[in-house]
Amino acid sequence: MPNTKSAERRMRNSARKHLHNRSIMSRLRNLEKDYRALLTAGKKDEATKELRDVASAFDKAVKSGVVHRTTANRKKGRHAAALNRLK
Repeated sequence: MPNTKSAERRMRNSARKHLHNRSIMSRLRNLEKDYRALLTAGKKDEATKELRDVASAFDKAVKSGVVHRTTANRKKGRHAAALNRLK
């Protein structure tokens, strides 16, 4: 338990931020899973549209500080390479 008022405040803030970050990470994982499902099904056109959504979501997560920039760039690159292998 926190001993000071500022520690209580930090605990509340970190709990709130933790929930926010978890929701963003969950959304990213779901988008990636849907994208991989489209790739395995061989649906190129739908996968291309989904790739835009995935890349946009990663960029927004980077902007809010949930995901590191290099992690997002690596994942976006690997997703794009997987789409190019499909074509």
